[in-house]
Amino acid sequence: MNPADDPNEPVPFMQQLLDNPFLLLFLGVMIPMLLYIVWGVVDILSIPVAK
Repeated sequence: MNPADDPNEPVPFMQQLLDNPFLLLFLGVMIPMLLYIVWGVVDILSIPVAK
């Protein structure tokens, strides 16, 4: 038996994280949303003030 096939070996944290479809959905929605919000705020702040 290969030692890498031990059924009692704990599942790595990153594998547990990436096996969660709802977390991936949440991150896939939130990361672009936050980036677009930051991009929009920076764009608005870069507009010169009217005199």
